[in-house]
Amino acid sequence: MRTKQLIILLSAILFSIFMNAQNAHEPMQSGKFEPTWESLAQYKIPDWFRNAKFGIWAHWGPQCQPEQGDWYARFMYAEGSREYNWQVKNLGHPSEFGFKDICNAWKAQNWNPEQLVAFYKKAGARYFFAMGNHHDNFDNWNSKYQQWNSVNVGPKKDILGGWEKAARHNGLYFGVSIHAAHAWRFYETAQGSDKTGDKAGVPYDGKLTKADGKEKWWEGLDPQELYAQNHPLSENSADLGSIHRQWNWGNGVAVPSVGYCNNFYDRTVDMINKYNPDLLYFDDTALPLWPVSDAGLRVAAHYYNRNIKKHGEKNEGVIFGKVLTDDQKKAILWDVERGAPDKIQDIPWQTCTCIGEWHYRRSVYDENRYKSAKTVVQMLADVVSKNGNLLLNVPVRGDGTIDEKEHKVVEEIGAWMAINSDGIFDTRPWKIYGEGPAADKANPINAQGFNEGRVKYTSADVRFTTKKSAVYAIVMAISEKPELLIKSFSTNNSLYPKAVKSVELLGAGKVDFTQTTEGLLVKLPQKYPSNLALVLKIK
Repeated sequence: MRTKQLIILLSAILFSIFMNAQNAHEPMQSGKFEPTWESLAQYKIPDWFRNAKFGIWAHWGPQCQPEQGDWYARFMYAEGSREYNWQVKNLGHPSEFGFKDICNAWKAQNWNPEQLVAFYKKAGARYFFAMGNHHDNFDNWNSKYQQWNSVNVGPKKDILGGWEKAARHNGLYFGVSIHAAHAWRFYETAQGSDKTGDKAGVPYDGKLTKADGKEKWWEGLDPQELYAQNHPLSENSADLGSIHRQWNWGNGVAVPSVGYCNNFYDRTVDMINKYNPDLLYFDDTALPLWPVSDAGLRVAAHYYNRNIKKHGEKNEGVIFGKVLTDDQKKAILWDVERGAPDKIQDIPWQTCTCIGEWHYRRSVYDENRYKSAKTVVQMLADVVSKNGNLLLNVPVRGDGTIDEKEHKVVEEIGAWMAINSDGIFDTRPWKIYGEGPAADKANPINAQGFNEGRVKYTSADVRFTTKKSAVYAIVMAISEKPELLIKSFSTNNSLYPKAVKSVELLGAGKVDFTQTTEGLLVKLPQKYPSNLALVLKIK
């Protein structure tokens, strides 16, 4: 073969290898599940999750570094907003000091995952969630497909690896939340500029490229990997609230590119393969990037099939999504944000909430605006009575610690669980979820949820769970009266036609009672085992 022909042939082979490498993706695990909703509907929720009931979440990443609360990476680019004003005053104008620089400023210098996870286990958590990435697109692990990650920038630590090790060591199921599918739309504010003042018309840093990094701290990194803003703005992008109407990739949103969707798939599958999470949470309507891409479906099929390969024929994994149709609830588990449905659900579900804001905010601490332990316990009882689990975020400061007020709330939850968890763990809903004034009021969900805090509980409000031969009556508020009436256990009531044989107040022992046509009249002790909520075990 002539030299020229050989060179041409070798060039063609090398070009083919190069193109295949460019187009290569993380392989999807084959098996029972295909990347379709119909195939994913074969899914069965594992019993361990139904029994666990309570998890704690570290919704922690670089947006916690400024200690200014939720969605800082978006609102710091909104001229005149609280976050923008704080940014300009404390860190610099977003044309000069953008979110990429906040990622680098985040050091997590006091982070001790073992200490925190052990504390959460003591509080009663049976599973622990870490945040893999948020809408800010920064990966909290040694990501193969995202240079803007916690090993390469900022902490220089494998955050997910540290959390996973601590969770496994403490015997907790390990979950990872993935939110980065929305970075495409979330960061559109970074394409803007001020309309007024000395910096009017000066672009923010959202359109910077790798070439702009020469002799900067981020030389060699491409800001577009982080910001993903090489695309036109969505319709009504200047309206900060329009993102919520476009969350499901409709209503005039700029449609993500194929490359962006494939990158999301590769990053997420890479994370799954590295850390083997027992739970996988998506902050998306249904699955990520659905319906403009099948990337989320492919991730789900990979995750389920890989889980079966690991555990045998049984899938022990759980995937969460929001605003699901009835058919989609068969494929993945329904997550409700900051709220709960107002009736028992046939299919298990979860609510996620936070004692403060999702990302740490200093003013919540300063103004004593954390949820109380009593509020969390009431939410837990209500959720479990309706066939759900509660995932509670305890915001972490940028340095990797929680403050003393958060510590106190978690400690008080743990003290209550130490006495009353028998009425929570391993239970199932009873025939009705509860009785009392709050149970009689409709409280519909708004979009993803967002109906928490509307109901005020009294000692007449009771939530029910059941396990084996017992029914647990969780009294949602402490009564000053010496007796308590539970109407659902009246004589000849179809809900409980049998005679009650014994009533035990958890933490105090058996108590006297009378069963009448009015209900079960329970005599309470002078000293309660807890001032948050009482649990009666009825047999």
